[in-house]
Amino acid sequence: MESTEQQLGVEHLAGCLALSKSANWNQNEADWRLMLGFGRGWGLAMNDGTLAASTLVLPYNGFAWVAMVLVHPEHRKKGFATRLLHTALADLNQTGRAAILDATPAGHDVYAQEGFADCWGFKRYALTVPAMEFLPGENIRPMEKADWPKILELDAKAFGANRETVLRNLAQRLPQAALVAERGARIAGFLFGRDGREARQLGPLVAYDEQTACDLLGTALQRVEPTVYLDLADRKENLRKWLVRCGFVLQRPFTRMAHGLREAPGESSLVCCPAGPELG
Repeated sequence: MESTEQQLGVEHLAGCLALSKSANWNQNEADWRLMLGFGRGWGLAMNDGTLAASTLVLPYNGFAWVAMVLVHPEHRKKGFATRLLHTALADLNQTGRAAILDATPAGHDVYAQEGFADCWGFKRYALTVPAMEFLPGENIRPMEKADWPKILELDAKAFGANRETVLRNLAQRLPQAALVAERGARIAGFLFGRDGREARQLGPLVAYDEQTACDLLGTALQRVEPTVYLDLADRKENLRKWLVRCGFVLQRPFTRMAHGLREAPGESSLVCCPAGPELG
């Protein structure tokens, strides 16, 4: 059966959702609408109209996030992922943007063969049943409208670019998890979250230290019922031990990779939990 490459839009939402569901990924319609709204996407459709593969790029200043590199299980091992990845990289080359992505173990070697290099790793943890009573952290409060300038400044420092569109979307989707940590007149950290197809996802979590990150998560977990997913940077060992004590269970690892840059943008030491592999 032949395949046809096409640019993705909101009219392809049903096929996109079917793809992420076939891979047991957590994205829901709101995630796809967000990414298709400010990014660019390509898909491969079969003769019967079935969407067999997808790839998205989310543009930022100087780089773009490569996301949702998916192939339906019935159409794997046909080179579809590599074909769409080449389309995405060619598009980014025309606009002068480097490419960053978070790779699953299954996709890591494919990206390495295309010139992506490892930067740092993180792992997904899941909480399905609360194993303890979570306590609110010190000096943690709900995000307010006046916080946006400081949040965006801190996030740009951590992520390497302004992603106001993404953060404002997340703040509306799971407002009970939109929290900030105050230390005097400074915002020492913040947390957002979102609803997903399988679970609520907490992240991004950006903080200057692990205690602040723990306080933010403890407060959020008071407000957000399981099932909860979060992605934790490997270097946050104290936070990992706390999560395990709280009942979180390891799901799978990811590797942040860069193409066209020696390192991924931003100050990775500030990133406790990425927003998710599809959003960075």
